[in-house]
Amino acid sequence: MRFKKLLIIIFLGCCFSFPAVSVSQNVEKIFMPNIKTAQLFAYGNQQGLPVYTLNSSDRIELDFDDMEGSVKSYYYTFVLCDYNWVPVNLSAFDYIKGFTQNRISTYRYSSIALTRYTHYQAILPDRNSAPSKSGNYLLKVFLDGDTTKLAFTKQMLVLDQKAAVTGEVVQPFSAQLFSTHQKLRMSVNISGINSFSAAQQVKVVILQNNRWDNAQKGIPPTFVRGNVLEYNSENIAIFPAGKEWRWLDLRSFRLQTDRVENATYHKDATDIYVKTDIDRNGQRYLYFPDYNGMYKIVSYESINPFWQGDYATVHFSFATADGKPYPKKDLYLAGYFTGYELSDTWKMNFNEVTGRYETSTMMKQGYYNYTYLCTDRDDLSKKTDLEGNYWETENSYTILVYYKSFTDRYDQLIGVGSINSRNDRPGFSF
Repeated sequence: MRFKKLLIIIFLGCCFSFPAVSVSQNVEKIFMPNIKTAQLFAYGNQQGLPVYTLNSSDRIELDFDDMEGSVKSYYYTFVLCDYNWVPVNLSAFDYIKGFTQNRISTYRYSSIALTRYTHYQAILPDRNSAPSKSGNYLLKVFLDGDTTKLAFTKQMLVLDQKAAVTGEVVQPFSAQLFSTHQKLRMSVNISGINSFSAAQQVKVVILQNNRWDNAQKGIPPTFVRGNVLEYNSENIAIFPAGKEWRWLDLRSFRLQTDRVENATYHKDATDIYVKTDIDRNGQRYLYFPDYNGMYKIVSYESINPFWQGDYATVHFSFATADGKPYPKKDLYLAGYFTGYELSDTWKMNFNEVTGRYETSTMMKQGYYNYTYLCTDRDDLSKKTDLEGNYWETENSYTILVYYKSFTDRYDQLIGVGSINSRNDRPGFSF
């Protein structure tokens, strides 16, 4: 009997040793140009992943600004998706308890700020509408109760805790990746479910710094020991470590912080010019606290920054080593505030006069992390590293565990675990 179990373990390790793939599609999108600073986060924590545990007191906060400044009838609804963010073939009544559409009734006109806008807010789930099943949910915000008038979409997670996740961040075994990448070793205890074939029915997705654009999925278990799935193969769950994030302090427009070159103040607007960035690949690693690519709306000059914070046109620039554009490549500004979207909105244009890549965007008062993504013009999946990778870098990882029985039509989210590469590293201190 023991020999048979050993054969099963070896068989699983061989059959499911295919490499993990990345979730590359962007399902979060802004469809109306008048929508700015759309946020969905754990209530009270702007850097918190929007996770709601079924039948709990958890709350998720939705905030956004309409730059047209008038009052409009915005509504929202939930759409249940599979673990890969494809909508499932179920009626909304099967996974929403209460109304399928809800009007956002909390709004404030901007005050103090030079820029006029209307700020909208909603606390989810509402007593009149709540998800009834666990899984991935796409939050859709639209006008006038008409889902064809889509304003934007956001991703949120609904958890039904049935699995326990533990893990640690280690250096990869490979000599090529040892000093530049981080690897996760994980264990998932699924004693809370009755799984017929855990290796097939349980799926794991790993997020680095709450990013979906480079998430890893399709990660196979190395061993299955009763109710425990072990993920420790040397070729899985490996991420480029990167560097600590670039930062921009916009908490005050009057106080020009270290990263601001200069600012121009107009009667009803402000222009802020950020110091020119350069390629950091090859530079020494230096630790400093950051938001891991996230941002926080905050202002020194207001009581409530959500509806009193001002906007400015912020100008970014990036200088190449030789003052020439990268051949056959495109450069994008990236961070949580861009949704890591490789679109024309965030594409940097090369200025032949200045010899720099440049772009401008409206940004609200706050503290921002950002980076640059350089991609092959013919293949966006091919990226050129402009930051450098150091295994010492502080990164946060979120492990999502999904379960789908052979009779289910959707993926249940049954476990969420978090690991920090510095704080949770055994024997590591700084």
